[in-house]
Amino acid sequence: MKLQQICILAAAALGAPAFADDLENVQTLTQAEFARLSKDFTAAASYKGVTPAEPLGVVGFDLGVGLSSTKMAHGAIWEKAGGGGSSVYMTKVHIHKGLPFNVDVGASLAMVPGSDIKLGGAEIKYAFIEGGAAVPAVAVRAAATRLFGVDQLDLNTRSVELLVSKGFLNVTPYAGVGKVWGTLTPDFAGLTKEKPNSGKIFAGVNFSLGFGNLAAEFDSTGGNKSVSVKLGFRL
Repeated sequence: MKLQQICILAAAALGAPAFADDLENVQTLTQAEFARLSKDFTAAASYKGVTPAEPLGVVGFDLGVGLSSTKMAHGAIWEKAGGGGSSVYMTKVHIHKGLPFNVDVGASLAMVPGSDIKLGGAEIKYAFIEGGAAVPAVAVRAAATRLFGVDQLDLNTRSVELLVSKGFLNVTPYAGVGKVWGTLTPDFAGLTKEKPNSGKIFAGVNFSLGFGNLAAEFDSTGGNKSVSVKLGFRL
């Protein structure tokens, strides 16, 4: 993805209307509709690291703010449940810290502007190939997220990913595959718990800008496409 495209996406997301995605009408869905909503919402809420595979190192850290947009595969059902529009926009704060033995840990806090939807996330990543001048870095990541602020739903997601990256001067492209599991539990009678799972592929690029870094990532989880951008500091 070109730098110009990243900037356009960021501007579009910042200017996006603050949809009232409070999901106050979930009880109006049928069980089949709730199952489709569960798959879409799991994809949107699942953890998106927006970082390459290479480890940060013991003194390294990555701190940034980000934006993401997820296109719901079943937009009409999302709107019926109380979501505003067929895409979900989230603002995020990310933090990652390097530990010994090529291990990184991270956390994120996300929210949907104009709504009560909030998501907390956490990850642990292990680079079993550290990477170097001629060798790409390869890592595994386990992550989880949990929904806050929505009275009618409990949601948590878990994911496992394999990712690879290789730096070239100030640019580090990366890609990966994974699996995402979700659990959505309605807080009322009439609908029952859904536990969707989907395969995931993603690719991104991290630009070192001297004063900081800019990263962008494309993610396809099930039938749902997401784009994320992050601006911050990476050491």
